[in-house]
Amino acid sequence: MRWFYKVPLRLRSFFRKSDVEQELSDELRFHLERQIEANLAQGMTPGEARYAALRELGGVEQIKEECRDVRQVNYIESFLQDVRYGLRQLRRSPGFTAVVILTLALAIGANTAIFSLVDAVMLRTLPVRDPGRLVQLLHQYPGEPRMTGFSWQSYQDFESQNHVFSGLIGAALARFSVRGENLEPETVDGYYVVGHFFQVLGVEPAIGRLIGSEDDHMGDPTPVAVLSWSFWKSQFNLDPTILGQRIIVDSVPLVVVGVTPPGFFGLQVGLKADIYLPLAVKSMIDHPSQLTSGIALGVMGRLKPGVSLKQARADMALLGQRWVEQVSKHSKNPLMHEMRFEVAPAAGGFSFVRDYVGNPLLMLMAVAILLLVVACINVASLLLARGAAREHEMAVRLALGAGRFRVVRQVLTESLLLSAAGSLLGIFLAYFGAHALVRLMTSGRLLPGFPSHIESQLSLDLPVLVFTAGIALLTGLLFGLAPALRALRTAPISSLRRAGTAGKTRFQQLFGKSLVVAQLALSIVMLSTAGLFVGYLEHLEHLRLGFRKDHLLLVTLDPANSGYQRDQLSRLYQELLGRLEGIPGVRSATLSGMTPISGRAEVLFVTVEGHPEKPEDRRFIMVNAVAPKYFETYGTPLLAGRDFTFPDQSGPRVAIINQAMARYYVGKLSPIGMHFTFDGDPKPYEVVGEVGDAKYNEVREAAPRTIYLVAQASSEFSLHTSINPEGVVPDVRRTVLQLLKTVPITNVRTMADQVDASIVPERLIATLSGWFGALGALLAAIGLYGLLAYTVARRTSEIGIRLALGATPGGVSRMVLGDAFAMLCTGLAVGVPLALVGKRLTAHVIEGLPVNGAISIVVGAVGMIAVALLAAYVPAHRASRVDPIVALRHE
Repeated sequence: MRWFYKVPLRLRSFFRKSDVEQELSDELRFHLERQIEANLAQGMTPGEARYAALRELGGVEQIKEECRDVRQVNYIESFLQDVRYGLRQLRRSPGFTAVVILTLALAIGANTAIFSLVDAVMLRTLPVRDPGRLVQLLHQYPGEPRMTGFSWQSYQDFESQNHVFSGLIGAALARFSVRGENLEPETVDGYYVVGHFFQVLGVEPAIGRLIGSEDDHMGDPTPVAVLSWSFWKSQFNLDPTILGQRIIVDSVPLVVVGVTPPGFFGLQVGLKADIYLPLAVKSMIDHPSQLTSGIALGVMGRLKPGVSLKQARADMALLGQRWVEQVSKHSKNPLMHEMRFEVAPAAGGFSFVRDYVGNPLLMLMAVAILLLVVACINVASLLLARGAAREHEMAVRLALGAGRFRVVRQVLTESLLLSAAGSLLGIFLAYFGAHALVRLMTSGRLLPGFPSHIESQLSLDLPVLVFTAGIALLTGLLFGLAPALRALRTAPISSLRRAGTAGKTRFQQLFGKSLVVAQLALSIVMLSTAGLFVGYLEHLEHLRLGFRKDHLLLVTLDPANSGYQRDQLSRLYQELLGRLEGIPGVRSATLSGMTPISGRAEVLFVTVEGHPEKPEDRRFIMVNAVAPKYFETYGTPLLAGRDFTFPDQSGPRVAIINQAMARYYVGKLSPIGMHFTFDGDPKPYEVVGEVGDAKYNEVREAAPRTIYLVAQASSEFSLHTSINPEGVVPDVRRTVLQLLKTVPITNVRTMADQVDASIVPERLIATLSGWFGALGALLAAIGLYGLLAYTVARRTSEIGIRLALGATPGGVSRMVLGDAFAMLCTGLAVGVPLALVGKRLTAHVIEGLPVNGAISIVVGAVGMIAVALLAAYVPAHRASRVDPIVALRHE
C-alpha cells in the first residue's frame, strides 16, 4: 500500500512544485541550523560551526537533486523541457516544419481515412449480444460470389436437423412503402424476419416489445411491425404513443408493437433498416394463399456454448451436402452439383459488402502504407540533413556535459512532435477523405444489400484513434531513429574540429543516398501499380458493351400500390411512351423488364428445336422483356428479321435472340424461324429477329446468350435524347404525373452513371492509387532534391576550388547530375523487380487484373525518371553558378 502514499506526494511535487521546493529548502535549513547549534555547543566558532555542519550534511543542492530523484518527477520535467525546446527549434524553421507536417498529414490522413472505411465495413461487429458466436450459412456456385439466399423449406431443414446452433434465424431484405395517419407515404428499407429473430440475436427493445414467435403465424388478425430507433426519431419524434398505432405497409395494415434500441441497424453494416415485419406478413402482401413463396432468406445462427466454428462446419457439412443434392435434383442445370456450402463467421453481419469491396479496400490500405513508408523516409532524409547542420550544436552540448541519452531523447522528442502535429492534421483530412471515399464507393447503382448508409456509421471511434496514435508513434520513431542514432555517434572533438567544413563520413553519405534510393524504388512500385489500375479502368470504360451509354435516361416506376390492373397498365404505358417521345429533345422511348448493368437479371434454361444439347453443356440463358423500339433506343443493331410490335403482346409467342445465341445453336445460318421452349413451359416461341450482342450483368464478362421477349407491363423506361438526358427529367416527371397519378417514380439516372457505378471498385482503386503514386513520386523528388541541395551546400568550397582550377560550369552540373543519375539507376534496379512482384501479388487479390505486359512498369519507371531529373536540375544548376571567389572567401 506504499503507492497509496507515494502517488499523492508525486502529484503534489509536480503540480505544486514551488510549495514543495520551499518545504524542502525549509527542511534542509532546519537541519543545518540544528547542526550549527550543536557545533556551537561544542565550543566551535560560528564560522567553524557552519563549515562543519555543511561538511557533515553534504552539498545542499546535491541533496535537493537526490530528493527530486526519489520523487521521480524530474523525468516529466525534463520531458517538458525537451518539448519546449523542440517547439522552439521547429518554430525557428517554419518552412522545414510546414513541409514535414504536411507530408506526414497527407500520409497519415490517407491511412486513417482508409482504415476508417475498413473498420466500418470489415472490422465492426453487429450491435448484438456476443456477436463472436454468430455464423452465417452461405453457398457459392463456381465462378460466382458467395450468397446467403435459401428457401423457406431449406431454412426449416437446417433449423430442425442441426446440433450446433442454439438458434437459427432467417431474414429477407426488402423495400416497403409505408404510410400512416401522421406519416406521409415513404419508401424504406427493412427486413422480413422469423419470429425468434430478436431473441436469438439478444436484442432488447427501446420501448414496447419486439417480434416474437407468436407473431409469425398465417392468419393473425393483427399483424405487427417493429420500427427502428432512427425511423421512430425522424418520423415520430420519439413519441411513445406510437405503440399500438396502425401503419400501412404495402397496402397491409400493421400494428406497431415496439422499437429497436438506438445502436441496432440490422444484419448488414452500412444498411439502415427502418422496419421489421414477421415473415408471415410477406405472404399477406404477395400471395395470401402461399407461405413465404419464392423468398430467399439470409440464414444466420448462434453457436451453442462450447461449440467451435470447426465443429459447426463438421456438423453442417452433411446437411449442406444434402441441400446441394436436393437443389441439383430439382434444377435443370447439370453443374448445380458443384455448388459449395459454407459456414462462415458473421460477427460483422452478412458478408456481401466485405466480399464486394474487401479486396479493393485492403489493396488501397497496402498502397497507403507504402505511401506512409515513403513519407517517413522522406522526412528522415530531411531530418538527417538538418541534423548534419546541427552537428556543431550537438557537439557543444555533449562537450558541456549533456548525456548522450538526453541528446537522443531530445532528437526523438522533436520527431514525435512533428508526427503528432502531422497526425492531428491528418485526422482532420481523414474525416473529409473517408466521407469522400464513401460517396465514391456508393455512387450510381446500388446493389441490393449494398451499404448505402455507411457514411452515417463512419466515426473517429476508439479503434480509429488507436490506429492513428499507433501510426503517429511508429512514424515518429521510424523517421526520428536515424537522426537520433547519428546524434548518439557524434564525437564532440572531431565535430568541433571540422565545424564549417564539408567533412562527412562515407557511411553517412551512403546512408543518406540509401534513403533516397529506397524512396525512388518504392515510388516506382506505387507509380507502376497506379498505372496498372488506371490502365485496367481505362480498358473497362472503353469496352464495347453492345449498347449506347450516352444520351440515355433511365426511369423506374413503381406500380405496386397504384390500384391499376395489369391490362390497364399495359395500355397506359403504351400511351405514356407516345407522350414521352413528344417531349422536346427525346428521340425515342421504350420500356423493358431490366436495364443493362443494373445488377438484376433473369436466367432460364431453354431447349432449342432440332439442336439437342448434352446435359453438361447446358447453360443459363439471359432473358429480358422489351417493348418496340428497344434496340433503336439502345443503339443495338438489328441484324436480321424484325423488331417487336405492340400487337405481339396478344399474338403468337415470338422472340428475338442475340448473336451469341444464334452462333451457338445455328452457327452462320439464319436463326429466323427457329423454335425453342423454356424448361417448365411447353409452349414454344418463334425467333423473328436477331440483334447484336450486348452485356447485361457485368462489363467485365463476355456478352451472354440472350433472349428478348415482348414486354407486357414492365416498369423500366428508357429514353434516348439528343440533349443532356438530365435536361428532360422535369418534363418526364410532369408527363408521368399527368397520366399516372398514383404511380410514383422511384429512380431516375443515366445509363452512363449506371455503367460507371458497376466498376466502382476499379474506379476507387485507380483514383486513389493514382493520387498516392503521384504523391509518392513528389515525395521522392523532394527527398532527392533535398539531398542534392544539401550536398551542394556542403561542397560549396570544393566546387569553388574546382572552378578556380579550371572546371567548367557544365562539368560541375554533370557531376551533380551524375550523383542523381547513379541513385536513380540504383532505385530502378531495386524498384522494377519489386514492381513485378507487386504486380503478381495484386493480380491474385483483384480478380481479372491483367498480369501480362510491362506497360505499367515502363510508365512508372519513365515517370519516376522524369520527376527525378527535374528535381535534380535545380541543385545542379545552382552548383554551376557558384562564384569561386565568394566560395573561397567563405572558406
